Amino acid sequence: MKPQLQSFINFLSHSPTPFQALSNITERLSQAQFTALEEAEPWDLKKGGKYFVTRGGGSIIAWVQGEEKKLRLVGAHTDSPGLKLKPHPDQNKEGLHGLRVEIYGSPLLYTWFDRELSLAGRVDFLTPQGHEQLQLDFAQPLAMIPSLAIHLNREANQGWAIQAQNEMVPLFQGLKAGETSDFRAFILKEVQKTVPSASEIFDFDLFFYPFQAPGFAGLNQEFLLGYRLDNLLSCYAGLQALVESKPKATSILVLNDHEEVGSNSYTGAGGLFLKQVLERITGGSEALTQALPGSLLISCDNAHAVHPNYADKHDPNHGPKLNQGPVIKSNANQRYATHAGSAAQVAYMAKQAQVPLQRFVIRSDQSCGSTLGPITSTLIGLSTVDLGVASLAMHSSRETVGSEDLHHLIRLLTYFYNLKN
Repeated sequence: MKPQLQSFINFLSHSPTPFQALSNITERLSQAQFTALEEAEPWDLKKGGKYFVTRGGGSIIAWVQGEEKKLRLVGAHTDSPGLKLKPHPDQNKEGLHGLRVEIYGSPLLYTWFDRELSLAGRVDFLTPQGHEQLQLDFAQPLAMIPSLAIHLNREANQGWAIQAQNEMVPLFQGLKAGETSDFRAFILKEVQKTVPSASEIFDFDLFFYPFQAPGFAGLNQEFLLGYRLDNLLSCYAGLQALVESKPKATSILVLNDHEEVGSNSYTGAGGLFLKQVLERITGGSEALTQALPGSLLISCDNAHAVHPNYADKHDPNHGPKLNQGPVIKSNANQRYATHAGSAAQVAYMAKQAQVPLQRFVIRSDQSCGSTLGPITSTLIGLSTVDLGVASLAMHSSRETVGSEDLHHLIRLLTYFYNLKN
């Protein structure tokens, strides 16, 4: 296995939520001599300096301060569809302690049945010093959502509408007759292992995640499978490209939380985080406006590969395939921000970098999803191209990409950051 691929699998395995992902990203940046900045403090930026700033625990902007006015940006998102624990999740029923969840984003719900699930995220709690916060990753099987047997659901193989409120309840604990259990008490004990003075749980952002590690399939291990490939693969590729590049222009990596739920938050692409940071990087609103005409954003998010069992779901001339390079995504209704000029820029870069490139356009009788590309492009006034690695089973609890495509994407993004004009 290539070292780069092994490094990514390690990153993916230890990033079950945006909070853990951000911690791993900041650690990698610090190792590469990037300096952490605080939004509330003044910044003294130097040409050639390497910096990063975070917001909300799940979003980060990292950059190399360039000698040219042009901005080269790569954007991706740290969140993924999944199951988020409710503040008071307990369901003590039929001798079993279940935990009720909210559906975060639009996951393929049926893929969550009959899998070992763990929990990760962050917890806010009270100590004698006041309000504190701690990241948690149990990293062990804690729960599962069992399917209803075929004998009790004869229509299961014909498909059925999943009732999320009642059917998506992970089973957490067996109970004795008449016994009940309180999840908050369990979490408090877990926090006290690290912070003994913790006395009360205020709240938490905890997500279930499939415990099964990422892995390979295919005769030649050509398929990489795992949870949160959408969009941690893009995050990792952008991070590696920024760290490995030696740019002349100001080169920026922006990773936002909350893309899967619309980006409308103070940490999401629909907020002001990027605009505020860009103004500080460039020297103000006027300087930013002058820098934008020669700048480009590559909005990096996975694309839909052709599924051979459902090939008619794709336009026949725009069906990306695994292991055949990154995919430019276009949409006439601006669900993707790509335009002919931005597509041409990336096509030229791919040609120079010797990276294969593919195109995706949705069938004319279907509507497509969107990305942070159109949102960021609109808010900042920035020429943008939507690009991503081809994938199967997007939004499943176990997605699939080609094991060669990570290398292709990193190579292209590194070339982009290193452009001399």
